[in-house]
Amino acid sequence: MQMVASESYETVGVYDVNKDGKPDIVSGAFWYEAPEFQNRHYIGNVKRFGNGEYYDDLAHIPIDVNGDGNMDFATGGWDNQQMVWMENSGNKGEWKQHVIDQTGNVETARGWDVDNDGQIEIVPNNPGHPLKFYKLEKDASGKGTGKFTKIPVADKQGHGLGFGDVNGDKRGDFIISNGWVEAPQDPLKGKWIIHNEFELGTASVPILVVDVNGDGKNDLIVGQGHGYGLDWYEQKTDASGKKRTWAKHPIDPFVAQYHTMEWVDLDGDGKEELVTGKRYRAHNGRDPGEKDPLGIFYFKWNGESFTKHVISYGPYGQGKGSGVIFAVADLRGNGRKDIIVAGKDGLAIFYNEGTDY
Repeated sequence: MQMVASESYETVGVYDVNKDGKPDIVSGAFWYEAPEFQNRHYIGNVKRFGNGEYYDDLAHIPIDVNGDGNMDFATGGWDNQQMVWMENSGNKGEWKQHVIDQTGNVETARGWDVDNDGQIEIVPNNPGHPLKFYKLEKDASGKGTGKFTKIPVADKQGHGLGFGDVNGDKRGDFIISNGWVEAPQDPLKGKWIIHNEFELGTASVPILVVDVNGDGKNDLIVGQGHGYGLDWYEQKTDASGKKRTWAKHPIDPFVAQYHTMEWVDLDGDGKEELVTGKRYRAHNGRDPGEKDPLGIFYFKWNGESFTKHVISYGPYGQGKGSGVIFAVADLRGNGRKDIIVAGKDGLAIFYNEGTDY
């Protein structure tokens, strides 16, 4: 582990900020220059709220919004209820903020290719507000124009959000806390259909949509962002293939605040692992398990269940917790994926040193 900064921003992204061919780290008001990540550069002030423990920076979506070749990023906040994009200044001082939309309270957001055109759309999780996504408008040459079109999906969403093909029609559906929203043939103009087949509680962002057991049907992996529990929901269908049920299987019921996760191949064996961690002080001391030890973990599917592996664990100051978005990237160019984690307990890198088997 390498500690990068003690700031308490809860999101992080990894991409080449200054176009020198090396992946940099971007978190909150600063970006950290590769390869040592010790020289940091100011992006701009980020407003604090919630008794000073939160920032209006609860998302991090790398995207070249204005088509100038510099990587910008989209973010949003609970207090300002906006999605915004931060314009990469090209190493010419502070980054300029541009408002995308007044979205409602932003728990966090993700970038997913909703319409399968090779370009991500911005999808905020706005509990208690409508579900929608934002498509970047392009010019004739295919470059971003700096403007977005809002596409409505559903009248309301709760805590938690996922995206993936639930019914096997090759279209990406949305997962919300009380069901899945089926994509129409044209995701930009068609009607999305809600299927209220489950209740997931204060679900993670993302809710992962993956085929856990290899039966050809995508399942769900869900953490409880503000309580105890990490589970996978096995998708089952009847003989007709039309009636769908979900069987809940525990992965780890003993850790609280599994607020975010990724599905990536950490050990290079060609199979993905579940990477996640306990968010530190998610509700500033008001959640179950707030005072439990912190941790970053990965879970490996063994054909029947998940096996837990500890990357970091311990009380504050020893173990490392997660925020609302972490990054997985090969920082050193050695073919191994490292884990970069922000949170109220600081910004850190876990370098992947490979396996011993």
